[in-house]
Amino acid sequence: MSQGRGSAVVVGMVVAMVAVAVVFQGGVAEAATYTVGGSGGWTFNVAGWPKGKTFKAGDTLLFNYGPGAHNVVAVNSAGYRGCSTPRGSKVVQTGKDQIRLVKGPNFFICNFPSHCESGMKIAITAN
Repeated sequence: MSQGRGSAVVVGMVVAMVAVAVVFQGGVAEAATYTVGGSGGWTFNVAGWPKGKTFKAGDTLLFNYGPGAHNVVAVNSAGYRGCSTPRGSKVVQTGKDQIRLVKGPNFFICNFPSHCESGMKIAITAN
């Protein structure tokens, strides 16, 4: 009889491990990658690009642009509104930058002179 109980415990543990694996796989599979600006890439007048899209925390934004022509700066809401770079902001500039979204608001600008003011900025809320 104790052999039967041991088998039930082992089966229960296997079922629990499979359930955890399925949940883990589901979470990883849900993350998406978005190319900012679509085929045009990270350029002027992309501020409306996020409209109509649904983003989740963990999704990745790919910023494609010519290195030296632009950059990407993760800013706060004040930096986004004022097209300014707050102290300590993360600046990337490879031309193939990948940034993972965090839950809540995410703001990005190009801080080259006049670029943000020309619509080179996006605001995204990730669920």
